[in-house]
Amino acid sequence: MIGRLIQAADFKRLLAVPPAFRSAHFAIHHLVENPVRPAYARKKCTPPELSTGRQDVCPQAVEDSGEIPQQESPDKGFPRWLGCVVPKRHARRAVTRNLIKRQVYAAAGRVELALPGGMWLVRMRQPFAVAQYPSAASDALRAVVRQELDRLLVKAASHPGSKAPSQGMSTGGHPAPTKIDAALPGAVAP
Repeated sequence: MIGRLIQAADFKRLLAVPPAFRSAHFAIHHLVENPVRPAYARKKCTPPELSTGRQDVCPQAVEDSGEIPQQESPDKGFPRWLGCVVPKRHARRAVTRNLIKRQVYAAAGRVELALPGGMWLVRMRQPFAVAQYPSAASDALRAVVRQELDRLLVKAASHPGSKAPSQGMSTGGHPAPTKIDAALPGAVAP
């Protein structure tokens, strides 16, 4: 199971890295690092000195040990984390943004075992043509988004981030940006 990125600091770190892969509507950023721990997990709690004294103990949830869970991965136990950015300027209606986000997480789930470990961010970079998809959650839009995301994530899964820079890698140990040349319906020219 792919963990979800929730901390703003993780999104900032990923957006600072050039996109590793691009398609007509999406860009993928990747870092081989763990996300930062949430503030509530870093907070140190002190036990009370007396049982009748003031209780400043912060209770810890059973499932939250403050540690980042490790998952099975081909990268020697390094977990995978996924975030998604769908700006309101590219998808005005919340129904459309939620549809796209669900498609991103579903597509990542289909290729999760093939993805290298680390943090992944799928960012929508171009809107879909509103004239072609007037309904916010049409089946046609769902199919086009799924097709494009599947192609992009399969390409990302087939390019491990451990190649040398001379073998198609950009600086920083990330794959050089690639553009998937697919004439998808509804593509808006940049």
